[in-house]
Amino acid sequence: MLFLDTHVIVWLYQKELDRFTAKALNILEDESLYISPSVLLELEYLYEIKRISENSKTIIDYLTGRIGLETDPVSFLPIAERARTMKWTRDPFDRIIAAQADFHDAGLLSKDRIILKYYSKAFW
Repeated sequence: MLFLDTHVIVWLYQKELDRFTAKALNILEDESLYISPSVLLELEYLYEIKRISENSKTIIDYLTGRIGLETDPVSFLPIAERARTMKWTRDPFDRIIAAQADFHDAGLLSKDRIILKYYSKAFW
């Protein structure tokens, strides 16, 4: 089980595979791929401010069909409780995404330096 950060989803959708390390590409091939529901919301924010050209539903539907991406169905309460303890960032999306991966004791593919520093199962 591998969780993907928002920028990873954008790059996969845009077919920007040259942004990934060889290690990341290999693991993407071997793992079941998941996102936190907060990735949906962050993608929609990025669309609304015109940082990406497609809405969250278009992106997630495409990747679900293409790579078997799944959205984690776990209730928000235990995720919010974990995120509350992650005081190493003020970014609510990063907190929730890391908490979702942590809840499952799963890896998190991210290039974010803060996540890489503080979430022990994050890698790039």
